[in-house]
Amino acid sequence: MKFGWLTLALSPSPEHDAGCIEDQVEQACLAEALGFDDVWLTEHYFTGESVYNDPLIFASALAMRTSRIRIGFAVLQLSLHHPVRLAVQLALLDNLSRGRLDVGVGRGTVYNEYEFVGYGLRSNDSRSRMTEALEVMTRAWTEAPLSFEGEHFQIEIPELRPKPFQSPHPPIWRSVISQSSFSECGQLGVPILTARLPVERIAERWADYRSGLEAGNHSEARKAALLEQCALWRNIYVADSRAQAEDELSELLLETRRHMMHVRHAYNPPDFQIEPAMLNPWTDPTVDEGVALPQVLEAGSIYGTAEDVRQQIAAVNEAGVNHLLCQMAFGDTPHSKVVASMRRFGEEVMPAFSTGRPAAA
Repeated sequence: MKFGWLTLALSPSPEHDAGCIEDQVEQACLAEALGFDDVWLTEHYFTGESVYNDPLIFASALAMRTSRIRIGFAVLQLSLHHPVRLAVQLALLDNLSRGRLDVGVGRGTVYNEYEFVGYGLRSNDSRSRMTEALEVMTRAWTEAPLSFEGEHFQIEIPELRPKPFQSPHPPIWRSVISQSSFSECGQLGVPILTARLPVERIAERWADYRSGLEAGNHSEARKAALLEQCALWRNIYVADSRAQAEDELSELLLETRRHMMHVRHAYNPPDFQIEPAMLNPWTDPTVDEGVALPQVLEAGSIYGTAEDVRQQIAAVNEAGVNHLLCQMAFGDTPHSKVVASMRRFGEEVMPAFSTGRPAAA
């Protein structure tokens, strides 16, 4: 199996930002030392989530501090970026990292409308903005000159420099939830990541992706590579006992949810309504914590002692998952707790699923 380290940490106040950013750098470097295959950065603004806020600049720092681990985005909010500027930044970052870049893309958060407002936008046209931005970005990497006339962008550029290090460009990932999205991405040959998918649904969704790959007439080698890449995102917490892990993880997750609900209530404009289809017990503010917490522990978390965690990972591996993205900090989890959990995971869990990893630092 491959293991990714994913960060969605929170800084509790502006006074803590600098220290939290340094903690994130240290944790990402530790992930490489422990043998993780990739690190994944999220993108959020204005409330301390994602700490560094700008994942591109943060990724450039990681590119300079690491040498082996791949650096991915889960995901870049395309509708908040100008596609030519983004294409230039990612091409430079791919060169700085010597081809270690993975680019996960999405239209932008479906919950935090205040992030769009902060950029002078609204989310009602985010799908069309994303579609155009993705086309401009990929064509800018592969065409010279480029002429594009769209609803949101009208562009003429002679040539994009530098070209990406990877040819023709870094892998572009999509975050998927629905059955149709798995099939569509398979047909397109796009690597995917997904979150909070119950174990009993994994084989079904992986089969949907496999069917899409077959429909797309990809080579056997390409299909095998994409199936190996399919990534499942889970909360991961390893402690000395299962009771300790459940108690500490539950407290951290509930603090995170309370923050999430507070900022959406406080900052989303009054005319914004979250699409009902996007709500689940964890994201629905009308659902009581006593209902939401068991759901996210069951469908979105792996926790306990090292042996407990090994068994739970074996279950998702048996269901078809060969790439696990591990979120190991929740809210403003103390740095020492994150490091302790990471070390237990790297030293006592990961070796059971792979050989040839670097010796734990």
